[in-house]
Amino acid sequence: MSAEEPLLRVTRGVPTAEELAALVGAVVSRTRPVAAAGPVVASVWTRSSRPATATPAAGPGAWRVSGLPR
Repeated sequence: MSAEEPLLRVTRGVPTAEELAALVGAVVSRTRPVAAAGPVVASVWTRSSRPATATPAAGPGAWRVSGLPR
């Protein structure tokens, strides 16, 4: 492809400036390389939560204990 050739060519219709801008934006976003994702770090909110395996204790006073931190 030479520098004189256009990257896109409209073959039918008369697009508005907004339609051409949307087309160029879609093409540019699809051709841009994807950045490598960094390591996933758990947030403070997630780390402070109870483990998913913790089950509430049953028995007398269980409702009171269920609100306490473990």
